[in-house]
Amino acid sequence: MTQKKTFVEIPEEHPPEESSLIPLLQKAQHEDGYISPVKVEEIAQFLKITESQIYGVASFYSQFRFTAPGKHSISVCLGTACHVSGGETLLNTIERNLEVSPGECTPDGKFDLNRVACLGCCALAPVIKVDDEIYSNVNVIKLNDILDLYE
Repeated sequence: MTQKKTFVEIPEEHPPEESSLIPLLQKAQHEDGYISPVKVEEIAQFLKITESQIYGVASFYSQFRFTAPGKHSISVCLGTACHVSGGETLLNTIERNLEVSPGECTPDGKFDLNRVACLGCCALAPVIKVDDEIYSNVNVIKLNDILDLYE
């Protein structure tokens, strides 16, 4: 039986140079949905850099996450139109009702919560996105009905 390759045993795709860091982080996140401590350790060993350097680079970019995603991903738009139309209230309501903060996953693994700068639906503000579905003109009552769809 062949032994499974570890994450970083693909030097032809990503040479062991610091310039490979971002592609390796993207690959790690694509495989697991987030960048796990195990992957950080493997990348550090492969690139011969410290784990602190990796966290420093990865935490600079909003595309990278260090917690496992939930079954459903909720994004609350906080762009100007959504903010003045109640986006912050929606975010606070989700945080309180699901007991989760932005960037985290609920304890049951059902939802992760993200705040985003703009979803590009300004005329429909306020908006949230659950997985790939956009919901417009959301208020607190409508929000509860939307989340019930994913229970």
